[in-house]
Amino acid sequence: MSLGAHLVELRKRLMLAALALLVGMVVAFIVADPVIHFITEPIRIITEKRGDDFSALNFESVTSAFDLRMRIAFSIGLFISAPVWLWQIWAFIMPGLTRKEVRYTIGFVAAAVPLFFAGCYLGMVIMPHVIELMWGFTPEGGTNFYKAQEYYDFVFKLMIVIGVSFVLPVFLVALNIAGIMSGRAILKGWRIAVLIATVFAALATPAADVVSMLMLAGILIVLFFAAAGLSLLFDRRKRKKDAAAGLLPETA
Repeated sequence: MSLGAHLVELRKRLMLAALALLVGMVVAFIVADPVIHFITEPIRIITEKRGDDFSALNFESVTSAFDLRMRIAFSIGLFISAPVWLWQIWAFIMPGLTRKEVRYTIGFVAAAVPLFFAGCYLGMVIMPHVIELMWGFTPEGGTNFYKAQEYYDFVFKLMIVIGVSFVLPVFLVALNIAGIMSGRAILKGWRIAVLIATVFAALATPAADVVSMLMLAGILIVLFFAAAGLSLLFDRRKRKKDAAAGLLPETA
């Protein structure tokens, strides 16, 4: 294909992806109320514990409520339309890949997507405990007014950060498959990985929420060792293939 044909194809794929996103946003906008009800559950729990109506989600301007719904619609619409726009990206780059690269890419996506959503789910599980714990530091007589946009940004960023952290071990395996890092090299850095996982968990969760921090750090460490073990397995298979082909020095 010529450069012009590639650009026409890219425009077609982008338009289909944008259309899918738009449809997903419309659906998400309609179901925004249950989402808002879910993410504000910690605020209602805090209100019940206080026995008053002081803790509340605060909308500071005329358009704040609409802006919050649009943020939710975009975020959820992005997830809903993910199968379509991921396929459009895949359909655009697949003709330029070899059969081996196609197989590796499918394996990467098949592993990364479930791990990402598992991380997002863990973020949702941790989120209410984090908010309730932070509320516990409010001094006697203090009032909690949660700005709607800042509150949503906190919840959304917490989910995304933990979701992305779950995908990082898949990148380690990808580096191993590409021949950039061996399984031994990955496993050799386990002390640094444990330290990074612990620091990340401490930053992603409140300092006083030790249970959430240990749970997140433990899962990340397990994923790291799983990636190292899988990389060692791939290295072993590669050595066997090279030995059978007479590519290793001792078998040449």
